[in-house]
Amino acid sequence: MTLLVAGITSYGVQRGQANERMDESLRRSVDVFRVLATDGVVPETGEPFTRASDLVYVAIQRTVPAPHEGLMALEGRGVRWQAPESVELRLEADRELVDQLVAQGPPERVVLQNASTATTDYRLVVVPVQLSGDERPMLYVLAFDSRAALQELNRTYAVFFAAGLGSLILAGALGGVLVSRLLQPLRDLRRTAESITEHDLDERLAVSGTDDLADLSRTFNHMLDRLQLALRSQRQLLDDVGHELRTPITIIQGNLELQDGSDPTDVAQTRAIALDELDRMTLLVDDLVTLAKSDRSDFVVPRPIELDHLLDDVVEKARALGDRRWIVEGRGHGTVELDFRRVTQAMLQLCQNAVKFSADGSTVAVGSSLAGDAVLLWVRDEGVGILPDDRQKIFDRFARGSNGSRAEGSGLGLTIVRAIAAAHGGDVRVESAPGRGSTFYLHLPLRGFAPPPEDKDGHEPDPDH
Repeated sequence: MTLLVAGITSYGVQRGQANERMDESLRRSVDVFRVLATDGVVPETGEPFTRASDLVYVAIQRTVPAPHEGLMALEGRGVRWQAPESVELRLEADRELVDQLVAQGPPERVVLQNASTATTDYRLVVVPVQLSGDERPMLYVLAFDSRAALQELNRTYAVFFAAGLGSLILAGALGGVLVSRLLQPLRDLRRTAESITEHDLDERLAVSGTDDLADLSRTFNHMLDRLQLALRSQRQLLDDVGHELRTPITIIQGNLELQDGSDPTDVAQTRAIALDELDRMTLLVDDLVTLAKSDRSDFVVPRPIELDHLLDDVVEKARALGDRRWIVEGRGHGTVELDFRRVTQAMLQLCQNAVKFSADGSTVAVGSSLAGDAVLLWVRDEGVGILPDDRQKIFDRFARGSNGSRAEGSGLGLTIVRAIAAAHGGDVRVESAPGRGSTFYLHLPLRGFAPPPEDKDGHEPDPDH
């Protein structure tokens, strides 16, 4: 469309200019003829022109036609004078043109017009000539073969359109190959999407290059990674939940089937067992809901909190978990950005684990510090410790150490702690040795920090205050 519009527009302009040049040449010839008629003389006598035939004859002899231009003089119903032999365009030879001009008759004034015959198309000027005292008028005719004059222009634009068409075909072929290659990643994307099922998410797109389609392929692969991880976690969760809920359900069902309804003692024992198992199921469901929320963007909402206040709140609440000697062995000072509720939940879960695996009266230490660009929180106990092979798997869902009991808790406590740490952009680690206790560390990136205010004497507050 661009080539077509540009070509037609340019051709129209060039054709108009060519027509204007022909008209201008005809007008100049008429002006020269007028000057000759006014100031010229008969060459033989030196007298002014008195007969139209003499004036037209001299004008024809003195006029040098342009290329593709011819001239003649008509008198009555035929040609009186014709152009010299050197003039290529012979108007008198086109009888159809002569007949058209004769049929029109002498015009009242100079006429610039178009004429078409079987021979060609003309752009011509007809000058009526009649001098005073001469009763025989004549027609002085100058004409351009407009078809021949425009032939070179037409030939040029024919070549232009032929070259444009060839270029268009070539560009279309090359464009088709290029677009086919560019769209290959989209075809691969469609084929991969069609081949993916809930049981097979292993296929990935081959990525090459750095363009937008390559970025799309990488994004699609990342999406498949997330979907595969989500489905794997979902299957694992369903398998684990089914396994964990089967035990309390079996216990409740078995006790209900075997209870003696006439024995109040047996009924009371069965009721107590059922309530205990239902409590455990409730705890499991609550923990599962917490883990399900951990993937949401609003799972943690960091706000400025005082590290001192956080540590004091954790210790105060942890005292109700068991008869232990609760101490603070490290205290960081300042305002940091953390989710107070979630971090407290994680610390209390670590405290509960410390109580679960330590003896009455033993020490459980809680502390905090600022370690470079991170906040470090920890809980240390003097319990049974953790075997080296168990230190990583205890953070998995429903995983327990070799010295843990299947009946203790939901098996999701440390998984929740890890989820809270990850939601803050941090992690949780453990240092432990069998028989010498364990220390769990929460390592949380420092998003914002403000040092504690100084007292009136210019000193920081007492760390033990």
